[in-house]
Amino acid sequence: KNKVGNFMYKNFFFTFVSMTDAEWAHNLTVKYVQSGMAPVDHVPPDPILTTKVFGREFKNPLGLAAGCDKQGEAVRQFLQMGFGFVEVGSVTPEPQPGNEKPRSFRLPRDEGIVNRYGFNSDGAEKVFERLSTIRNAEEPLPGVMAVNLGKNKTAEAIPDYVYGVKKFGSLSDFLVVNISSPNTPGLRSLQKKSDLQALMSAVVKARDSNCKGVPLLVKIAPDLEDKELQDICDVVIKTKVDGMIVTNTTNQRPEGLQGRFRVETGGLSGKPLKDISTEIVKKTYIMTQGKVPIIGVGGIGSGQDAYDKIKAGATLVEMYSRLAFDGPWIVPMIKDDLTDLLKADGYSSLQEAVGADAKEEMKAGAGKRGGWI
Repeated sequence: KNKVGNFMYKNFFFTFVSMTDAEWAHNLTVKYVQSGMAPVDHVPPDPILTTKVFGREFKNPLGLAAGCDKQGEAVRQFLQMGFGFVEVGSVTPEPQPGNEKPRSFRLPRDEGIVNRYGFNSDGAEKVFERLSTIRNAEEPLPGVMAVNLGKNKTAEAIPDYVYGVKKFGSLSDFLVVNISSPNTPGLRSLQKKSDLQALMSAVVKARDSNCKGVPLLVKIAPDLEDKELQDICDVVIKTKVDGMIVTNTTNQRPEGLQGRFRVETGGLSGKPLKDISTEIVKKTYIMTQGKVPIIGVGGIGSGQDAYDKIKAGATLVEMYSRLAFDGPWIVPMIKDDLTDLLKADGYSSLQEAVGADAKEEMKAGAGKRGGWI
């Protein structure tokens, strides 16, 4: 059934979708999912996929990345599609329209997307109302809900992120501080060691004062030099941040891109980001000695893609862009394939596979090359 649905989507429905504006199609998709018309995955995940991270149990490790359900409109329905968790946002304190349209562009032959949304957000109040309704419904959520926090374009960073922590801490299973979008001026400069130290110290303090026990993660860019990445890892460990999301979209344009929109300004996601982000996951795992849980993001469109990130060091993984090219049936297919891959390699649990490739490099001393450990 899933393979038939996936085939029909890729060979027929996507032909129509690809002729429409990418942002219009994205918004229509969220409304479609919200309506309850999207396929529901009724098959319980294999127990091998269940894992406990940040003190939370995840029925499976595949999550929906931030950027898809930006406004928190369809959390329950996305979980019912088969995701183990959904990351809402990015959410800014005040409503803002984001950058001028058009601002999202497909690269179909590359299975990639370039976007420059710029934190378009309904604002914290509206999103909080939606998520409160979802969280307080009589039927509990069938998975984990996280909120990704952003800052308003012209606002000071620390007050905005502290506000977000205070606002959403009571509703979220975990919170994410997004300092890596390439589409908000000056945002990525927050990844510099001194700025990051000040920011994460402030948000950790706010978390401990207002919603102690809620895990706090930071989302980083793939476009980092080894020294910059090491500095981030050092700050994460020093400030006792609970985890890292690796990575956001990239400013790079790998050789061989064929889509005519490859020249557009913005962050590139999807398949072209896959290997770039997996390498950063592995470096991050090695630099933190596997002590900081990682959510691996970037280009996941198959069970093998997810498995590669897990073996590189990710405890959980997220996808978003390749849903546009593969459709909703790809979600249960990825879980089934990942289950088969884990069992084929003799693992009895997902956790056993986490960092397997990175550990081999650490044993061989490969991590010392290039000065990144």
